[in-house]
Amino acid sequence: MISFIACIFVVKAQNRTISGTVTDSKKLPLPGITVTVLGTKTAVQTDANGKYAISADDASTLEFKALGFTTQAIKVGTNTSVNVSLVDQSTELDAVTVVGYTTKKKSEISSAVTTVSGSQLNDVTSVNLGNLLQGKAPGVVASSASGDPTAGSNVVVRGVGSINAGTGPLIVVDGNIGGTYNPADVDNITILRDAAATGLYGSRAANGVIIVTTKKGKAGETRFSLNSTIGIAKATTGNFKLMDAQQLYDYQKSFFTTPPDASVLNTNTNWWNEAFRTAMVNNHTLTASGGSEKTQFYISGNYFKEEGTLINNDKTQYSLRANLTSQLTKKLKLTALLSGIVINDNYNPESAVYQAYLNMPYDPAYNADGIPTDPRNIPSWKGRDRSNFLQSLQYNYSKARSYTTTGDINLDYDLLKNLTVSSYNRATIASGRSNSYADRRSQSGAANLGTVSLSNTFSTTLLSSNRIKYNVNLGNHSLSVLGVAEIEGYKYDASGITAKGLPAGLDGINTATEINNKPTGRYDQYQNIKYLAQADYSYQGKYYFVGSVVNEYSSRFGKNNPAATFYQAGASWILSNEDFLKRNTTLTFLKLRASLGTTGNQNFRADNNLDGLYESLGLYNLNASASYNNQTGAFPTQIVNPDLTWEKSRAYNLGLDFGLFKRIDITIDAYDKRNSDLLFAVPLPATVGYRTIRRNVGAVRNRGIEFTINSKNIQQKDFNWETSFNMSFNRNKVMELNQGLLVVNSGTQPIALGHDMDEWYMQKWAGVNPADGKPLWEKLDDPTGVTSTYNQATRQYTGKSSAPKFSGGLTNTLAYKNFTLSAFLNFVYGNWVYNDSRFYFDNDGVYESYNQQVLPKGSVRWTTPGQTDATHPQAKFGGNLQSHQSSTRFLEDGSYLRLRNVTIGYNLPTNWLKKASINAARFYVSGDNLFTATKFSGVDPEVDLTGGISSFRYPTSRRFVFGVNLTF
Repeated sequence: MISFIACIFVVKAQNRTISGTVTDSKKLPLPGITVTVLGTKTAVQTDANGKYAISADDASTLEFKALGFTTQAIKVGTNTSVNVSLVDQSTELDAVTVVGYTTKKKSEISSAVTTVSGSQLNDVTSVNLGNLLQGKAPGVVASSASGDPTAGSNVVVRGVGSINAGTGPLIVVDGNIGGTYNPADVDNITILRDAAATGLYGSRAANGVIIVTTKKGKAGETRFSLNSTIGIAKATTGNFKLMDAQQLYDYQKSFFTTPPDASVLNTNTNWWNEAFRTAMVNNHTLTASGGSEKTQFYISGNYFKEEGTLINNDKTQYSLRANLTSQLTKKLKLTALLSGIVINDNYNPESAVYQAYLNMPYDPAYNADGIPTDPRNIPSWKGRDRSNFLQSLQYNYSKARSYTTTGDINLDYDLLKNLTVSSYNRATIASGRSNSYADRRSQSGAANLGTVSLSNTFSTTLLSSNRIKYNVNLGNHSLSVLGVAEIEGYKYDASGITAKGLPAGLDGINTATEINNKPTGRYDQYQNIKYLAQADYSYQGKYYFVGSVVNEYSSRFGKNNPAATFYQAGASWILSNEDFLKRNTTLTFLKLRASLGTTGNQNFRADNNLDGLYESLGLYNLNASASYNNQTGAFPTQIVNPDLTWEKSRAYNLGLDFGLFKRIDITIDAYDKRNSDLLFAVPLPATVGYRTIRRNVGAVRNRGIEFTINSKNIQQKDFNWETSFNMSFNRNKVMELNQGLLVVNSGTQPIALGHDMDEWYMQKWAGVNPADGKPLWEKLDDPTGVTSTYNQATRQYTGKSSAPKFSGGLTNTLAYKNFTLSAFLNFVYGNWVYNDSRFYFDNDGVYESYNQQVLPKGSVRWTTPGQTDATHPQAKFGGNLQSHQSSTRFLEDGSYLRLRNVTIGYNLPTNWLKKASINAARFYVSGDNLFTATKFSGVDPEVDLTGGISSFRYPTSRRFVFGVNLTF
């Protein structure tokens, strides 16, 4: 007995206190982490500084565990201090990812899915979705057609697959279609790219699905976080430069029949500098989160203001979000969300960008007293448009305000042990008001003695998604079955009015002497109903199968085809779980994936101001403009087509995931996607009485390969280096046009059988005739093959497309002790941009009253007979044989490599912060768009890739911001 008691005392004597700090991959402290001595009931949680202390002996193993992080187990041994850095699960194979209406571990997914974590979005200083995703995920091409902060962006997933319907992906926020969010509240963004994943959303998923998951509260004491940035932005001009007064004078003097008077050099206005400014950017977010084991909350408020680099242009956004999760009973769980966003947009109403490019440097911007000049009072004004935007901006404005409120009530009830029923419900209410005013004293308002326009909009969207899910595990077998019934309704109401004849300085409708007797108004609505069945099966954690079928009804289609059925299937095999690979230390993970499926597209582009909601119906326009004998009348605007049906997409995907040395993860996907029954407004003979009819006319194919690599290059105590790289290749081809058509569109990018949808079709530029400096174009039926007569040149397919051959991004993240450095580049290659602006400011003498572009480096103007190095024809007064007309002369390589962001941060040591009751603090500086390598001669090669035209572009801005993150 004495010996037994002695042994107990010996064991007790070996117990000691083990302490340490738990941090994330960026060395920030993690509060609320559960630390357990395995095999015992001894457990503690880390405090607000990530610190813990626990009693254990040499043989003990400590387990560090928290939702969202990879669990770690560490043997104590002789250590008295154990510090741990937990890895965010979003980068690991057991990370939980939202896929359709379910969540799965990354290792279980058979589809092409990419998740971008919230930490990967920290280096983005915009609230624009396209800017958040640029270069972050394979298969996703995001472009901004404008540097205007009030403008949106264009996002394309796996190529353009529609002629006249929408090409953008479906947005899903927190499990429900639609919704609003502030980027600071984003926990992660998941991009679903293949049909097996996107098809669960039926008729809206042909262009991919982007799922936004916002942050939720975690159990523990209430934690507050402040993220605040302030910075400046300045417009970039790339390789573009306008002539000053001396340069323009010398240019015109070389070919004008009557040279300009030298007195024009007395003024040298830089209209670009008058239009653009150094702008301010502010973004401030305050959050509070916490809760008990049963109820957690997350609340955030955000203020964002971005001034445009163009004067009189800015965006201000206020947002509030509250997420609540509560286990009401043992079986019933409630998730509630309430969010509101208010946006104020101020637009520049005076075509200032256009005038900044083309106004003449000879014309003064201001009078001697500093007041903007009024060209109406200056007979000697040289500019063609006789306009000074500064004069009108003294009085005029154009602005809009919108309010959006979204509320979610989601309930999950465990009906039986393995059976859960759920009801996810969302209501979104949006309203907007826009108004513009042109004072009678301004140039633009003088004709109508002042005008004011007002419009109001109101919309409601109601969604109810009811689900039942059954899960069962039987030994090596696992089965999950899901059923969904979903209904959505949308209503929209709008009205507007314009009045004129206003006293100077008064912008109220009631002050007008004449009110437009043709007010506008509209009321729209649609409804979707969907039924879904899905089954997931896995065996031994090696083999995974998924299949689903979706039946959907939409009010947008003809009475003969209101419903459609879509199917999806996928399978994957984790070879690294097989005995022959399980112990391989080089190839640490290997999975093969395959999927196929069909989806649909009902997102018609707006036509006749009706948002594509009634494309199959015969429509009438009922308004005062159709009046007869002072009575309101109606006239038909659209012919009925009861057979109009869904655009359909059939896609196949093969994927390979493998890991090397537990440090390198590589994913390769190959896909083949064919979109059929494409919608298009087919022209009709004039005798019919209608211009077009909406029909399903053909098919388009997109094929491509996507590649992603994530590498943990160096992992040491004080130094970490990680790299993420992705690249995507896509090829597009029109495969079918119905009714024997070869082309269903005109212009410079016709939809033609056997060609890329975005291929350019125009006269081919053949250079400059060395003998006489005349322009040359290809003429295929001429013995010489060229002509100097534009109208005789052959319009032809160029083999050049506005869609890139490949695109991608590269991110490097380094951490040394408390310092962090990240650099992000994105690139686009092989797209051709039509620089339409050169029609005006690179026109060889056609427009003598527009300013001109300084010839880019390497360009040479023809001046001497026999000159062979000329890239530009001889400049002549009135132009040189229409040399400025549409041709491949202005078709430029839009490829670019851009240093999108560099961020340098420093995490203050926690012992510095204790006295201030601050748990963590990080300071950082960040720069956007610091460098762009491109051959493009315009201000920016990044244009809307679905159109590929650069015309008086509002340039992208270069930004520098300073930020601070505080947790307390």
